[in-house]
Amino acid sequence: MKTYQPESIRNVALLGHSGSGKTTLAETMIYESGTSHKRGSVENHNTFSDYRDIEKEKQKSIYGSLLHLDWRGTKINLLDTPGSSDFWGQVSESLYVADTALFVLNSEAGVEVGTEAFWKAAEKRGIPSMFVVNKLDGDKSDFQNTVDMARERFGRGVVIVQYPYSEGDEFHAIIDVLKMTMYEFPEDGGRPDKLPIPESQKAQAELLQNELVEAIAENDETLLDLYFEHGELDEYQMRDGLQMSLKNRDIFPLFCSCASRNMGTGRILGFLGNVSPSPIERPMTLKDEGEYYISEDSDPSFYVFKTSSEAHVGDLTYFKTTGASIKPGMDLVNRRTMDSLRIGALYVNQGAKRIETNEVVTGDLGVAVKLKDVLSGDTVTKKEIDLEFLPVSYPVTTMRVAVKLLKEGDEDKLGTALNQIQKEDPSAHIEYSQELQQTILHGLGEEHLNVILHQLKERFKLDVEYIKPRIPYRETITKRVDTRYRHKKQSGGAGQYAEVYLSVEPWQEGMPDRDDLNVRDVQEIDLEWGGKLVFQNCIVGGVIDNRFMPAILKGIMDKMSNGPLSGCRARDIRVSVYDGSMHSVDSNEAAFKTAALMAFRDAFLKASPQLLEPVYEIEVTLPAVYMGDVMSDLSSRRGQIQGMDSEGSIQKVKAIVPLQELDQYTTRLKSMTQGTATYTRKFYDYSAVPHDIQKRIIEETLAAEEV
Repeated sequence: MKTYQPESIRNVALLGHSGSGKTTLAETMIYESGTSHKRGSVENHNTFSDYRDIEKEKQKSIYGSLLHLDWRGTKINLLDTPGSSDFWGQVSESLYVADTALFVLNSEAGVEVGTEAFWKAAEKRGIPSMFVVNKLDGDKSDFQNTVDMARERFGRGVVIVQYPYSEGDEFHAIIDVLKMTMYEFPEDGGRPDKLPIPESQKAQAELLQNELVEAIAENDETLLDLYFEHGELDEYQMRDGLQMSLKNRDIFPLFCSCASRNMGTGRILGFLGNVSPSPIERPMTLKDEGEYYISEDSDPSFYVFKTSSEAHVGDLTYFKTTGASIKPGMDLVNRRTMDSLRIGALYVNQGAKRIETNEVVTGDLGVAVKLKDVLSGDTVTKKEIDLEFLPVSYPVTTMRVAVKLLKEGDEDKLGTALNQIQKEDPSAHIEYSQELQQTILHGLGEEHLNVILHQLKERFKLDVEYIKPRIPYRETITKRVDTRYRHKKQSGGAGQYAEVYLSVEPWQEGMPDRDDLNVRDVQEIDLEWGGKLVFQNCIVGGVIDNRFMPAILKGIMDKMSNGPLSGCRARDIRVSVYDGSMHSVDSNEAAFKTAALMAFRDAFLKASPQLLEPVYEIEVTLPAVYMGDVMSDLSSRRGQIQGMDSEGSIQKVKAIVPLQELDQYTTRLKSMTQGTATYTRKFYDYSAVPHDIQKRIIEETLAAEEV
């Protein structure tokens, strides 16, 4: 296989909302470059990207794919990413190794919510970005509206390099204001004729060229002087200026295409090859947030951005070479584990097809097989080299389900399967909850979770189903109660005797000490499930020996971890032991533990107990047209609106919503907004459950206990 120099490599992430045509564009790019002599299509299930059965079935990208092509001596690696929010974890991985982000916009829909999210991610990582307005042959194509939306959202740095001569059924030509040429395409696409710009379009083309020239000159003092001196820049000066402005994210060039008909693709490839940065021109981010420019003169190292596993092959490790070439037989070290790794066979990927290679050069993307215990985000170097890159940051999950085995005895097999899935897809999160007695699977949406279910059934041959996950409620009290309990048991020899007097009350940070108690010792216990237990020893006169205090505390803690009200964990309570009695022979730790547990339980149930539920802060991003429906739905979910904001046609709503109301919210939100809205969430606090809901939960708990 041909070996490329680092300066002749481009790593390009294809980003865009679902349905914008990224996979079709990638397929057409590979075909147009001559790397493949056959152009596949999503409809015919034969694209390089969407090669997995589930992707063919759904006719959409679910996994990120690594592709490559040669364009006139430049190797362009394409990272084709899913557009659905359910699979944005795959996008995060690609952005950590991409040196250019190519945003694909659907000219019929304009800037959609998914594009907004991807833009923020690329912006955060400082990735040079450009746009292609696709599907210009669509009935509802509106190029100018798409440009206006892009500028409104992404700033005036969005500059038109190309615009369509006509749109819809009549789309057949693109006017390029950088080269001041019109490209006219044959009916079935392919190589265009280069023609002079028609008289009817000259004024518009010159206006847009001036805008482009001014945008380029504004960001380069030398070019600005030349522009003022001559009133224009030639094509080569403009290209050099574009290169610098693109790399610095001062300019975001915008191109045109109809990928399904192979119109405009070659010009985009030419721009990527001539103008977009190579991997040695773009810094990687270190774990300590510093910058690191990769070089072929440094020691061999690579950054892992993705892992997967395939039948008959085993574990696959996708990486970017961040130092000198990686070659089979090298002995390196995983910086996370400090375990040694022997590099085996290396490959270059074309979707499902792997081409063996004898090296992966600096800045290039490759695949290694059977590397043990390597995860996404790992840095692999020589043992003596202290180098570690920033791990991939994945989106926060928005939906959860409980996994239920339908066949006993497969528990270990299920655990192994889930751990393997999480290793390959870190955007999924597995929680083995002792509190809820369930295995909870957290994902980015219903479709994401269904893909995992498909894997569990088809790949791992497990008989499983999803059920509703329990809610991790908390219990507390709202008033003070004093109580006593005497535990007395006699059976043959030595008996059990213990008596405790407890004062149980709600606890709040900064609450004053009690004047009526002689507090000898205070323990403030930060509970692992949140909140506190404040335990006070107020015994006077030795009526209870100090050696029994740990047993009393243990009895209280046992009931705190299995609350008296519903079996959920209790929090934010102050318990004072202020009196009691013991027996010189029959008193022991077990007796005092039992007495304390029963006394605490009795006081808790009399102290106006309150059930607390977890509430989350959410932010919904949506088109303005759906604002009313979403606001109304949030109110029906006991949501409290915290604020609203707008960024052009994109609206943002912040609200506080109980977890109980969010378990199916992702699905409902997509249904209401035709798949155009997304949301993020993070834990906010615990708040009181309304009385009617609390009553129902307690009744359901009692009914379950009786069964």
